[in-house]
Amino acid sequence: MPQPTGRLVRKDDGVYVVLDRIFKAPIEDVWAYFSRSPRLAEWVGEYTGRPETGAVRFRMTAEGDDAPWENVSILECVAPHKFAADVGPAGDSWRMYWHLTESSGHTTLTFAQRLRSLTEEADVGVGWDYYLDRLIAARAGRPMPDWNDYYPAMLEHYENLCREVNHDLRAEQAAVHAVDRGNGTTG
Repeated sequence: MPQPTGRLVRKDDGVYVVLDRIFKAPIEDVWAYFSRSPRLAEWVGEYTGRPETGAVRFRMTAEGDDAPWENVSILECVAPHKFAADVGPAGDSWRMYWHLTESSGHTTLTFAQRLRSLTEEADVGVGWDYYLDRLIAARAGRPMPDWNDYYPAMLEHYENLCREVNHDLRAEQAAVHAVDRGNGTTG
């Protein structure tokens, strides 16, 4: 059975679920599985459009043939090392990024998606564990993993992470309000 690999990381713009994978492959090979639509289609989805314009449309074909097309606003692309984008409608999009580094014949992928809600999006981590394992299977020519091995088995791991971070954020916010009240200011 696969094990959950994600962690939560707080950044200035929110909390991200972050997952890593290591490939015995050159960085350009791994980058192709994110940047070339035929390679991307082997594990998660497809895109249409010209990335150099700063926008494409993407759909997660791994979700089925009727998966909706989403607008993608490319925020940063430094091939073959960094990519950041907002996926989905403005105001309700998901911020995602991936970084690739190569050393000693291995490429490390760090993938992240910003959570919009710590109380409602714990399943995002489960999904990316599944999809990144699909990437590994696609590259190796192996059968795709079974979603039922991931969900709901991994959900508790991500729910616990979300509860812990949510608790910490609330405690920090309460401490700030207590200091503000002690100083006679309102916050």
